[in-house]
Amino acid sequence: MKRKRQIAGLLAWLMVFMTVVSVLTPEMTARAAGKTLIVHYGGRADDSYDGWNLWIWEEGREGQQVDFTDEDDFGKVAVYQTNRKPASIGFIVRLNEWEDKDTGEDRFVTMDSETVEIWVTSGEAEVATTAPDGAAEYDIAALEEARLNVYNEEGATKLNVHYYNFDQKYSADTVEAYAWSGSDVGGSYPLTETDDFGALFQIGLQPKDGVSTAGVRVIQDGDADAATDYEIDLTKTANDTIDVYIVEGNPTLWYTMEEVIYKPVIAEAYFSETTSREICAVLSRAPENVGALAAQIKITDEDGTEYAVASAYSGDGRTVILTMEEELELSKAYDISMDGYEGTNVSLNRIIGSSYFDDAFMYDGDDLGATYTKEKTGFKVWAPTASEVSLNLYEQGDGDNLIETVPMTMGEKGVWSCEKQGDLNGVYYTYAIQIGNKTNEAVDLYARTTGVNGNRGMVVDLDATDPEGFENDTRPALTNPTDAVIYELHIRDLSSDASSGISNTGKFLGLTETGTTNADGLATGIDHIKDLGVTHVQILPSYDYATVDETKLDTPQFNWGYDPKNYNVPEGSYSTDPYHGEVRVKEMKQMVQALHENGIRVNMDVVYNHTFNIEDSYFQKTVPDYYYRKVGENYSNASGCGNETASDHAMVRKYIVDSVVYWATEYHIDGFRFDLMAVHDIETMNAVRAALDKVDPSIMVYGEGWTGGDCAIPSSQQALKVNMSKIDRVGAFSDDIRDGIKGSVFDAQDKGFISGKDGMEESIKFGIVAATPHQQVLTYKNDKGAKSWAAQPGQSINYISCHDNLTFWDKLAISNADDSEETRIRMNKLGSAIILTSQGVPFFQAGEEMLRSKPSATVEGGFDENSYASPDSTNSIKWANKANVMDTYEYYKGLIAFRRAHGALRMAETADIQSNLTFMGGLDANVVGYTIANNANGDTAEKITVIFNGNADAVDVPLPAGTWEICVNDKTAGTASVGTAEGTVSVAGISAMVLVQGDDTIVKAETQTDDRKTDTSVSSTSEQSTENTDSAKKSSGNTPLIVGGILVVLAAVAGIFVKKRKK
Repeated sequence: MKRKRQIAGLLAWLMVFMTVVSVLTPEMTARAAGKTLIVHYGGRADDSYDGWNLWIWEEGREGQQVDFTDEDDFGKVAVYQTNRKPASIGFIVRLNEWEDKDTGEDRFVTMDSETVEIWVTSGEAEVATTAPDGAAEYDIAALEEARLNVYNEEGATKLNVHYYNFDQKYSADTVEAYAWSGSDVGGSYPLTETDDFGALFQIGLQPKDGVSTAGVRVIQDGDADAATDYEIDLTKTANDTIDVYIVEGNPTLWYTMEEVIYKPVIAEAYFSETTSREICAVLSRAPENVGALAAQIKITDEDGTEYAVASAYSGDGRTVILTMEEELELSKAYDISMDGYEGTNVSLNRIIGSSYFDDAFMYDGDDLGATYTKEKTGFKVWAPTASEVSLNLYEQGDGDNLIETVPMTMGEKGVWSCEKQGDLNGVYYTYAIQIGNKTNEAVDLYARTTGVNGNRGMVVDLDATDPEGFENDTRPALTNPTDAVIYELHIRDLSSDASSGISNTGKFLGLTETGTTNADGLATGIDHIKDLGVTHVQILPSYDYATVDETKLDTPQFNWGYDPKNYNVPEGSYSTDPYHGEVRVKEMKQMVQALHENGIRVNMDVVYNHTFNIEDSYFQKTVPDYYYRKVGENYSNASGCGNETASDHAMVRKYIVDSVVYWATEYHIDGFRFDLMAVHDIETMNAVRAALDKVDPSIMVYGEGWTGGDCAIPSSQQALKVNMSKIDRVGAFSDDIRDGIKGSVFDAQDKGFISGKDGMEESIKFGIVAATPHQQVLTYKNDKGAKSWAAQPGQSINYISCHDNLTFWDKLAISNADDSEETRIRMNKLGSAIILTSQGVPFFQAGEEMLRSKPSATVEGGFDENSYASPDSTNSIKWANKANVMDTYEYYKGLIAFRRAHGALRMAETADIQSNLTFMGGLDANVVGYTIANNANGDTAEKITVIFNGNADAVDVPLPAGTWEICVNDKTAGTASVGTAEGTVSVAGISAMVLVQGDDTIVKAETQTDDRKTDTSVSSTSEQSTENTDSAKKSSGNTPLIVGGILVVLAAVAGIFVKKRKK
């Protein structure tokens, strides 16, 4: 609502005031709950609209199909509604799933009003925003009428909103309600009647499954009554009915009339974003004497000291701008009061984390935490809003054993410090931080290790934790990210099954044991990983997390670890002694050292996007609300785990950068996988990359280019997959190639290229070029309608499965339950061949090479698609089964060897891919083939041809001229030739074939031993059987099987509807 100044004054004062108001005044006008796009589609020459639909997307969000559900004289009509407020919406008119599309370019609609209506004529690029001759606007009123009648429908939730204003004047012309359930768009509801309380609005809702909240705002004389929307707890519904009570201007929502407070209130008060001299207060009702507000309003601190108000201004009597005589110290808590009004506290929510706050308190020193020497230890903690901080020293990491409390002194930029003489190595400590009238005991955010369960930091001599020879530890060689082959591993999964032969079960040290075998004498553990040939292990969270009780390690416990507690401390349950902080540090270093000695780099899975919770978080206890993003008074939840950290705040960004640099330097970590990376801002990820470049440019940085919910920062600032071109040498996981290969992870029944879904060729091609631009890849035809998002191939992390969702093998067991086990093994091999021959960075889950399954611990014959806290029986790698799946294992091993031997599969520049990789034309449906020429990327082969056949039957594929050596087919994979081909080659059903030409280093088929030729030789006019069973070794009863038929499918499908949690 525009406010006019009602007190005459100088123009200069008016300009200053308007600047202040623009910063301080909350949005008081009624906010649209969302936007609606109505699309009319007509003018088709064939007058046939069967199968045509819309592909629609909002900026920074995945696209979705929207069907035409109505028709008019112009043609078909589709209505798209969103509860967000996108500035524009993109759309494509397509046939079914990309069989065709109407015009070739993406089109965008400017959403400059709450409802936008367009008319799209077939074959014309331009759209009309007014109805063409003979066409009419859509009758959206009919939809509105149906919404208003929901209240009377059986089974609907009947929400009765009771509203009281102080004038007690209500009419349909002056007051209305706006309501919605969950994330639905919602709409306006007129006054139903008046009762003893005031106005009554009867609102019918139909919440979707799992939705437990609704929202409402009351609009009076065109303005929203309060500064915030009201959230309604639908679990309080009884007999399909729920009553709520609202008093004019009061932000409190009541569920019974007896609770209601009718007194006017100071609804909220907060410091300006630009200075602590300015406070904005919002009154629920204007006082009679607006001119005397400066005298009426009082500001006091927790000691009762009153602070002088220099001036107060209000244009409408409700929103008041206070200017204090002096800047207030933000380390104190303040209350605001006024006679006749219920008071409140002055919030820091606008100023904390603001540029003013960061400018005032950003500390760029490198000495936060405990700085140890044998003679003394210095302690520093950043706590600018604290009024007092003390250091607590303890003998042990738990229990009642306080040694002493040492007061700390505030210095520059809100940093508190003290120094303690003597050798404190092994002494435990916390900080007592007073915020207002509350004292929090917090572990040092920069603690290098802790006691049991991470409840106290520990001073540690880090040099003393280095294993013998650690100073000489070096990273295995890596030239480009595309040279990496990443193997995702959970510490406990590796050794928790009895068949592992590893003695340090579930420990860091389990990855240091060599010579371990299963009962068949086959390698397990680190020897298995080394033999497989991967370059990197990516270890699921190995920092200190909150969801395993380290005092009860004899009790079965399991968690993935996405519940951060102490970011710079190794997880205690993975050590042999969680009570002594130095042990976990040394043993994690031993693990890294052992892997390096075996030629394997180590990537950490880091989860800076959220903490286990807010109330117990050491972030929150140190500087409340600074480390988290909020939307109004609510914490934003882009992580889907209850909160999201504010990487865009200067000291949060510094913390993340400091943390990764610490792990890279102290532990020699070689890479970082950022969980839900898009929760972070682009500037932070670029800062991470720049800081690690100073350590070693070969350190990898990549992550999930998506979020788990709506984010508080604009999508243009998020480290989303679509924004990778703005981030230097940081990668993102390609869900494009993942779902293109095997089908959607959110639909267990959905199939992909390898499992029988037609029309997936462009999705596979998109993945082959690592999501980079390529003239032969038609992005609008891929399964997701995704555009090229990687600037360079090293930014695309290509994978089929990871710890999330069903394993690759379990997905095939459900989506292809009617296929034989042998056929599904062929699918598994084909999928792995696509990943390991595509440009970009290949990644796969540990055990995928052994057909890993995660059997459900609760549903017999079922599979576990979200095993974050499932038992070892579900999560462990079953080493006893290795002998039964050696054929698949050797296939993965051979593919990795071939990739590492051929630089053409590992091109580092987009331009090289565009120049050297050419897709074959004229191939059968469900077949993709391409050739890489010109000894690309220094390859020893002049040319490499790769062919993928997703059909059940063999296909004949014409080859480029010359004789070709076959290194990969449906039976085998490796660096040696298993036969030759010329002219045309027959590619077996559901299989890959890789051929090389002009490579003098390759071992030719005629030079191999007879026994090898017997197993694998292939002629150019191959008479390979089209029977899928020919290629797979018959597995014994220990091989993962489909058990339970329909029960398996139902269990997996049911799992899809369970909200994924990483807690």
